Amino acid sequence: MLNRRTLTLMLAAMPLSACADAPATSARPSVRAADPDLIPRANSGWSNWVAGFKGRAAGQGIRSEVIEAAFRGQGFVPGVVARDRNQTEFKRSLEDYIAIVAPESKVQEGRAAFARQRGNLQAIEARYGVPAEIVCAIWGVESNFGQRRGDIPTISAISTLAYEGRRGAFFESQLIAALKILQSGDVTPQRMVGSWAGAMGHTQFIPTSYLQSAVDFTGDGRRDIWGDDPTDALASAASYLSGAGWSRGASWAVEDPGGDLTPDRGGPSFRTGPNFRVIKRYNNSDSYALGVGHLADRIAGGGPLRQPFGPDRYGLTIDQRQELQRKLTAAGFDTDGSDGVIGPKSRAAIEAFQRSRGLAVTGDPSLDLLRML
Repeated sequence: MLNRRTLTLMLAAMPLSACADAPATSARPSVRAADPDLIPRANSGWSNWVAGFKGRAAGQGIRSEVIEAAFRGQGFVPGVVARDRNQTEFKRSLEDYIAIVAPESKVQEGRAAFARQRGNLQAIEARYGVPAEIVCAIWGVESNFGQRRGDIPTISAISTLAYEGRRGAFFESQLIAALKILQSGDVTPQRMVGSWAGAMGHTQFIPTSYLQSAVDFTGDGRRDIWGDDPTDALASAASYLSGAGWSRGASWAVEDPGGDLTPDRGGPSFRTGPNFRVIKRYNNSDSYALGVGHLADRIAGGGPLRQPFGPDRYGLTIDQRQELQRKLTAAGFDTDGSDGVIGPKSRAAIEAFQRSRGLAVTGDPSLDLLRML
């Protein structure tokens, strides 16, 4: 729990729309191809740190041949350090979060993914007691149903963060755990890839969570969360939730005007159940738990939230924000989609439009801006 909470804080400022709301494609996009700074490279300081770490790893019971194989071809990843240092603390509204993780397009993708994996998901539910749609929703939120698993070498990413030192002890513990995974034979160093912060596979496990909860559900002798077959990863997510105290038959939450949780003023309220807190063990965020639960309900055939969200702090509803994005893009200021979430790309488009018209450059949406467009 502590490790996943630490990772949650680290990833709080990552552009969720880049990983959770991508269109379905036949081939997974390469993070490294998009950013050359995410390609491992030689670095003398990192190499010296690794030389010292190898002795500590051996003291933790890692065999020398495993250590040498793990670091062969690895390197320092400058883009990982940049992402770790340049995080900003901010809080998304629940409306924005739901618009990113559970738009109608994602619901349809989720229902299709559920249909493809129905047999496996039902067998996983029978063993662990976690509803199939909850497991499928976690898969969708964490990696867009396997399309965004990450392709950064985990050993390089974690060793870079351990060497960099801001959370050195935490990432050294993750690196030891990663070496234990390699020593078990579940994966090779070449196939052990994931996000810049070391989260891996279909369900984005960090190494210590893997050691705690990963399972070989297919029975092939390996706990494989990285391959194209998501079965072991889905079962591992269910194993994690089961171990965290999932209660069979209990609810996660229901929308209720008199509920105990109203994340957005004027928006929907929820009456949370015991399993809501279990989902938060996966990621310690109310919005995350609500997003997973709502996407699960939609995958299972449920409808949208009944209570609409009110205008945002700029006085705009989600329909108006979507219209603003469409009109900006049509005017030549691309917002890269119209999900109604005013993120960095939409703000850049607004700034460019304001600059082109000689207006004060704020990057903020407004009703006046919408009328002008």
